[in-house]
Amino acid sequence: MHRTPHPRSRPRPRKGRAGPTTAALAAAAVLAGLLAGSPAGPAAADPAPTPSVVTDTAVRPVKNGDSAEVGLSVTTTGSVPTQEPVTVTYATKGGTAEAGEDYTPVTGSHTFPPGTASGTTHRVTVRTAEASKPAEAKTIPLEVAVTGAKAPPENPQVVIDAHGLPYLNANLPVKQRVADLLERMSPAEKAGQMTQTERTALRAPGDIAAHGLGSLLSGGGSAPTPNTAAAWVEMTDAYQLRTRTTRFQIPLIYGVDAVHGHNNVAGATIMPHNIGIGAGRDPKSAERTGAITAKEVRATGVPWNFAPCVCVTRDERWGRSYEAFGEDPALVEAMETVIQGMQGSPSGKDLHRNDKVLGSAKHFVGDGGTAYGSSTTGSYTVDQGVTQVTREELEAVHLSPFEESVKRGVGTVMPSFSSLDILGDDEGPVKMHANAEMINGVLKDRMGFEGFVISDWQAIDQIPGDYASDVVTSVNAGLDMIMVPTAYQDFTETLKDEVAAGRVPEARIDDAVARILTQKFRLGLFEKPYADTTHLEEVGSAEHRAVAREAVAKSQVLLKNEGAVLPLDPGRKVYVAGSNADDIGNQAGGWTTSWQGSSGETPTGTTILEGMRKAARTPGSVTFSQDASAPTDGYDVGVVVVGETPYAEGIGDVGNGHDLELTAADRAAVDKVCAAMDCAVLIVSGRPQLIGDRLGKINALVAAWLPGSEGDGVADVLYGRRAFTGQLPVTWPKSEAQLPINVGDTAYDPQFPYGWGLTTLNEPPADGEPALAALAAAARAAEKARLGKTPTGRAIVDRARLLVQRKIDGTFTQEVSKPFAEADRLLLTGDLTGAVARLRTAYRAA
Repeated sequence: MHRTPHPRSRPRPRKGRAGPTTAALAAAAVLAGLLAGSPAGPAAADPAPTPSVVTDTAVRPVKNGDSAEVGLSVTTTGSVPTQEPVTVTYATKGGTAEAGEDYTPVTGSHTFPPGTASGTTHRVTVRTAEASKPAEAKTIPLEVAVTGAKAPPENPQVVIDAHGLPYLNANLPVKQRVADLLERMSPAEKAGQMTQTERTALRAPGDIAAHGLGSLLSGGGSAPTPNTAAAWVEMTDAYQLRTRTTRFQIPLIYGVDAVHGHNNVAGATIMPHNIGIGAGRDPKSAERTGAITAKEVRATGVPWNFAPCVCVTRDERWGRSYEAFGEDPALVEAMETVIQGMQGSPSGKDLHRNDKVLGSAKHFVGDGGTAYGSSTTGSYTVDQGVTQVTREELEAVHLSPFEESVKRGVGTVMPSFSSLDILGDDEGPVKMHANAEMINGVLKDRMGFEGFVISDWQAIDQIPGDYASDVVTSVNAGLDMIMVPTAYQDFTETLKDEVAAGRVPEARIDDAVARILTQKFRLGLFEKPYADTTHLEEVGSAEHRAVAREAVAKSQVLLKNEGAVLPLDPGRKVYVAGSNADDIGNQAGGWTTSWQGSSGETPTGTTILEGMRKAARTPGSVTFSQDASAPTDGYDVGVVVVGETPYAEGIGDVGNGHDLELTAADRAAVDKVCAAMDCAVLIVSGRPQLIGDRLGKINALVAAWLPGSEGDGVADVLYGRRAFTGQLPVTWPKSEAQLPINVGDTAYDPQFPYGWGLTTLNEPPADGEPALAALAAAARAAEKARLGKTPTGRAIVDRARLLVQRKIDGTFTQEVSKPFAEADRLLLTGDLTGAVARLRTAYRAA
């Protein structure tokens, strides 16, 4: 999903409230000017202040029977007093409300005399009549004419809120409310609900109501100015306010890609990317990261997150491999507790809470299995390519995580840009956005998915055919909402035309809109459409960062530790080098403040170097030289932090300007430091990097993944404050020629196998085969007690794994690596007996 960057800063946020603030109302009034571009300002030759008349809101909702006030203010450039009189004439005119019946007509004028202070306001009061019968919302435009100054960019509207209609009754079952509202809607209103556009693509803010848009989104980097949590509230409230002028006042559902924390927002807590969460192997920790992300997202007025990615990455050359929890579907399924963290109960009963958001399982189905060289999108090599699988592999590897998502009640599902080619069916590749068999047949019918399907960014345009056929094919295939994201006018008109022509059944439209409305009702948006800022001050808080810090520590995988170099003694003198030691942008990776991310000081947080300096016992005992050019004499140990710079989908594909090699500068730093002293090398990356013959020169090697904003979590394990417990979520290859390589492959001889990870937590058993035999018996007993997927069951297999890792001692052969990796896969499915048996095979081969 392609995005644009925006500036960042962070003022103090505000406390919670029930409706839009005055600032939000004012933001709505000037939104049209912001979208159209700022005026050039007065000519340099004319220093006289330029007066303007502005309204305090473009939309003023009011309950029937109440009075509404609209402020008309005179302002000047430089905020100096006016030099000439400014006269404002106003009258209620037009709209859907009946003058004299629904409200008392208003006409009048007001003159601001010369010398009036900039910001002086004249208030106009519109009195509404109390209606005895239920009614739709009705609009009362206030037509404003100005002499002596610029007029407002648009006339403000007073809106008498809809009232008394069944769908507005929060005590009724959601299904009944949906049915009532759906029956009242026109074809145009239904088409609007199925449309999502990027906020920056709005031609005018009034288009939200004019086209009845159902959703807006902020893509990566699409943020207000300044980019602060409080500004996000003002922005989302201002957009939501525009829906009040529609007759049914159906709220927007605003969406963002908060794929590792609320990563669009400056100052938010940035979690490790999913690959690191998978390395942590802790479902409870995954759930906590989801819960913190949800709380920060909802606090900014956003109720919908395009996450998690439940893809199964099968080729690390894929540019979004780090968005996967791992290469094994069982690991992905185990980490889907993140959905409960985001949404709460699978029933959807918690979605109305101010700390929960609607999730989105993506990308359905097979995006992690696209073959290298199969993409036809620009210069991409893997992303958006073709996944070619047997039906058995499709079910076992790629579909099973989505079945788990459905069981967990995920609210939305996003199809993949990629194509699916099922071997043996002779149909060839089918774009997933056009794949009715998978979306209607498997996802909705067989799996029983009750949420709605949202397209990816402009993805229907990739379906073969013209635009009208793209719309027909995608909607008939089961898409419920289309992320246009810029052609909302074309999409809504095309969809209406195709329904009228009978090429899209009305029943399909009703099903789509019912699914969308159901989630809006569950989210409580009809009762509380505006941001609840109760938790706004917690965005990026110490408490939230502590959860991220713990997840970072759990994600660190100790691949080698010759001579027990790690953990570091806090009193030792440490020489730190490498490109990623002191670069928080690199350690956060892609999808951080912008779509592709960027090096440098991007998110607010702590670099790995800063974390090490805080953890060291003696001030000044940690010295940093990025390129290792500083003298290396007099140090006890070296730590070289190397790896990748940020990238995201497609652009990050290997072969598209990227490879799996360390840079020349990083290689030189490793060589110099490791030749001078005992050294630990940390690889900060979204995927394994090729180590080659340097492995023998390195005493300790850590896969640090992309830890996000909390470098303290890396320092915690380096200095022994927390133990290394992480395990590889993907296979670490010896060379690119081995790719793709995954657990379960017939030929399997990697640098480090899937599931590998040394620990500093416990000493392994020392009795060899007798200990393994005892653990096998314990595994059988635990399975009989149905403890296969419990911490108790896992602890049995972990003991066996530690024993085997000690014997392997870094010497890997295919006979060792293959059963070792397969044991971890069996453990994740609850097969304790099988896991210990495979570990015994690895032990005997070592």
